[in-house]
Amino acid sequence: MSDISSRNIHQHLLDILTTEQARFRVMEHEAIGKCEAVSDIRGTDLGQGAKALVCKVKGNDVKQHVLAILAADQQADLSRLASHLGGLKASLASPAEVDALTACVFGAIPPFSFHPSLKLVADPLLFERFDEIAFNAGLLEKSIVMDTQDYLRIAQPELVAFRREPAAE
Repeated sequence: MSDISSRNIHQHLLDILTTEQARFRVMEHEAIGKCEAVSDIRGTDLGQGAKALVCKVKGNDVKQHVLAILAADQQADLSRLASHLGGLKASLASPAEVDALTACVFGAIPPFSFHPSLKLVADPLLFERFDEIAFNAGLLEKSIVMDTQDYLRIAQPELVAFRREPAAE
C-alpha cells in the first residue's frame, strides 16, 4: 500500500476500497473500545473482527515496525511474531509511534498499512472462518464490514500464524 497521503485515514480507505471495487459497507456507531461490544453493535461474530496491533520487532539485526492483524477472539503471541520475522522479541508500539505510523488512535486502526515502514502481517485464522471481516475504519465511530477475499486481494498481508495457541492439557 502507499504512504499516508492524508491524515484522513477513513476517507483514504474508502477511496481505495471503492477504486478496487471491494464489496463492503460502512457502519456508524458509538465510539466503543471493546471488541465484544462493537461486535454486538455491528451484528458480527467476535471472530470476524480484525484486531490491529502495531508492534516493534527487534533483535538479530532486525528492527521492524509491524501492523499485526488477528481475529478479535484470539490473543497475540508476540514471541511467535518476532521469531517468524527473524527477531528475538516483539512489543507493542508506543502511542506516538502508532500515531506516526497509522495516523489513528488505538482501537481505530484499520487492517491496512499506508506507511512504508509498517509491514503488514495477518494471522490466517481471521480469513478461514468467515466470508466477511469487520474492523474500525480509521475512526472509533465508523466500522467497515468487507468481503474477506477482497481484503486479501487489496491489502496483500503476509500470512503469519502468531496467535496464542491453547495450552496443552
